[in-house]
Amino acid sequence: MHFARLHVSKCSYRTNTTVPPVSSMQEMPTRSLTLMGRFTIAAKHHISIAEIYESELVDIEKAIAHYEQAADYYKGEESNSSANKCLLKVGAYCAQLEQYQKAIEIYEQVGANTMDNPLLKYSAKEYFFKAALCHFIVDELNAKIAVEKYEEMFPAFSDSRECKLLKKLLEAHEEQNSEAFTEAVKEFDSISRLDQWHTTLLLRIKKTIQGDEGDLK
Repeated sequence: MHFARLHVSKCSYRTNTTVPPVSSMQEMPTRSLTLMGRFTIAAKHHISIAEIYESELVDIEKAIAHYEQAADYYKGEESNSSANKCLLKVGAYCAQLEQYQKAIEIYEQVGANTMDNPLLKYSAKEYFFKAALCHFIVDELNAKIAVEKYEEMFPAFSDSRECKLLKKLLEAHEEQNSEAFTEAVKEFDSISRLDQWHTTLLLRIKKTIQGDEGDLK
C-alpha cells in the first residue's frame, strides 16, 4: 500500500467556488418526470447531477443530496439494488466528511437489506465492516458493541477476515499498541487490498493511540 498517498482529509472535499453551480435548468426535468410518475428516470437524472457535483464541481454536500434523492426515488419503485448503490455513495462520503453516525446508519441499513439475499449476502460483511470502522473512530466501546451486534445479526460475519481484523484492532487499541495495530492491518492488506477509504479511516483510528506517528508503515 502506498500509505503516504492514501490519507484523505476533510479539506479535500471543499467546494470549488471558481466553477459556477449546476444550472437550475438541469434540475427542472426531474420535477416534470416525478409529476409524470417516471421516478426511475428521475433517479437517474439525480445521479447524473450528483456525478457532476462530485467530479467537476467538487461539491460533495450537494452530491450527497442528489444521491439521497435518487435513492428515495428508487425505493419508491422498489428498485432496492439501485437504491443501495446510491446510499453506499452517501455513506462513503459521509464517513470521509466525519459524519459518522449517518454513515453508520446507511451501512447498517444496506447490510441488513443484503444479508438475507443469496446473491448479495457476501457483500453484507463489507458493509458491517465499514459501519464498525465508523463506530471505532467515535468510540472503542461503541465498536465492540457493534461487532457483537453484527455477529448476532449475521453469523457468517464472525468467520470473516473483516471481523477477525476488527477484533485484532480493538485489542491493539485497548492495549494502546500501535505496532500490533499496524501489523494487523498489514496482514489483512497482504491478502485483501485495502482501498483509500478504508486506509483513511484506519489512519484516523490509529491516531487515537497514544504516541502514534500517524502512519501504517
